[in-house]
Amino acid sequence: MGNSPSESFYRWVWHANRARPVKENATLSLGKDGNLVLAEASGQVVWQTNTANKNVVGLNLLLNGNLVLYDNKGKFVWQSFDHPSDSLLVGMTFRSTGPSRIVSRAAINDDSEGPYSYGLDGRFLTLKYQVRNSDKFFYYYKSFDFGDGRGALANMTFEAEPEDDQNHAYELRFAYTMNGSPSSGTFIITRPKYNATLSFLRVDVDGNLRMYTLDPLVEYGTWDVTFVQLTRSDDTTDTANALSECHLPKRCGALGVCEDSQCVACPTPQGLLGWSKQCAPPVLPPCKNGANVDYYKVVGAEHYSSEFSDGSGPVKLADCQKKCDSDCKCVGFFYKAESSKCLVVPELGTIVKVSNTSHAAYIKKSK
Repeated sequence: MGNSPSESFYRWVWHANRARPVKENATLSLGKDGNLVLAEASGQVVWQTNTANKNVVGLNLLLNGNLVLYDNKGKFVWQSFDHPSDSLLVGMTFRSTGPSRIVSRAAINDDSEGPYSYGLDGRFLTLKYQVRNSDKFFYYYKSFDFGDGRGALANMTFEAEPEDDQNHAYELRFAYTMNGSPSSGTFIITRPKYNATLSFLRVDVDGNLRMYTLDPLVEYGTWDVTFVQLTRSDDTTDTANALSECHLPKRCGALGVCEDSQCVACPTPQGLLGWSKQCAPPVLPPCKNGANVDYYKVVGAEHYSSEFSDGSGPVKLADCQKKCDSDCKCVGFFYKAESSKCLVVPELGTIVKVSNTSHAAYIKKSK
């Protein structure tokens, strides 16, 4: 609802009015009818809780960061924890019947919803990328199967609990229950060596999931990054961090080959050139069912979502190409020769370099 100076130890963790910032002299008021309203100076309502005439008697900001409206019995009529933005605070719960995902900002200075989200997906926790102006999405992280093949996640609560282990002070974890399965339990995310109650999980603007924890043992106001979902290297023994930054959809911008979390090449019709932020797919001619396009090949390449989706198949390479030819939104395709799997894509982004030369990317270009 305002600008927070970068040097402040405060961090934004919730937005009432995403994509609709208010101007100067705006007001936030709790009316006699119990409705909390954010309005411009002109009186135009920008956001509200829609709690009029629901017996609201007061507003409180709890120590865990939950903004609540309550009735005369102390029961919550409305709470911000039911309307998450890009961050998950300790005590917040993903629910299959309620808020089930957090969504990134569009950019550092743009608080509207971005293309990345994290949350419940059946029996899994997933990171998902939504292709712009499309109903197409790609998974780029998927957890282990919490239900062992049965049911679906019902609830997932973010907790910070003290530990007895002398090497760790706190566990930051998820406590979960399942629908249609007896499975339930806890899943440890990370274990800081100090009180980690002031922590939050955030889907950052680059699509990565990070944990931020206020460290009381060092200089006042220091936030430690205590967990990162996609690490800078594949050489990790932590199975929760099995994927590198090369699996971030836009790690290399509009186009780039990624290896060991670094953008190492720009694939062009002339071959692999040095990568820069200007690397981009070729400009395509008007769509004519493949009559005026061709493809150039990148050997030893996979889509950033390949860990979770090989595409369709088995299908022949020529038929995979025809599938892209006939799709005006297709800018290229990925093909795995040994399994004959075909993945056509409306965007390219990060291309992951792999040692298997039978895996290749085919990028559409003008003839």
